[in-house]
Amino acid sequence: MPVQKKRETHPYIERKRGVCGGRPVIKGTRFPVSSVAIHYCRGLTAEDILRDFPQLTPTQVYGALAYYFDHQKEIDAEIEQLRLQEQRMEQDFSFRLSRHDKTHPVPGS
Repeated sequence: MPVQKKRETHPYIERKRGVCGGRPVIKGTRFPVSSVAIHYCRGLTAEDILRDFPQLTPTQVYGALAYYFDHQKEIDAEIEQLRLQEQRMEQDFSFRLSRHDKTHPVPGS
């Protein structure tokens, strides 16, 4: 008999089409689990995250961290994808600036 992988339920996390591209978010918000994970991986504690994002409750932050630990590979891949997307946008922006080489005078100078 094949072994079925137990599916974890996370009552404070949801995925909805049209909300953050279907990425996992804290239920009832548009706050991605990956945002909590990014801050956690940068060394912030749950308490630090709560201080920085007072709209979140302790249950939501710990729920997001629990989801992250249960789906770490998936969330880490999402974070890497976001990082690469940001990098491409920065390169594109820098290219467009250098290509046009426009400078604008500072008002009052």
